[in-house]
Amino acid sequence: MGTGNFTDDFKRDAVAQITERGYPVKEVSERLGVSTHSLYAWKRKFAESVSGDSEKDAEIRRLKRELLRVTEERDILKKVTAYFARDAK
Repeated sequence: MGTGNFTDDFKRDAVAQITERGYPVKEVSERLGVSTHSLYAWKRKFAESVSGDSEKDAEIRRLKRELLRVTEERDILKKVTAYFARDAK
């Protein structure tokens, strides 16, 4: 692993692979050619600056789950309505 000066965007993207996409630190380290120590340091640094974003992300995930549930309920009700409409004829 070489030493290098990485941009903040590169560091944020590397941290996002770990925190948002769930990749293991070791895998990201090997793939990007960065030490695991650096990744953990970047994670600490950028986690502090985006704590408000994580709350927004959690709310978005919750709303997406709720939307999925409501969409499934709607689809079930459509099928039931169509079924009973056929029987009424």
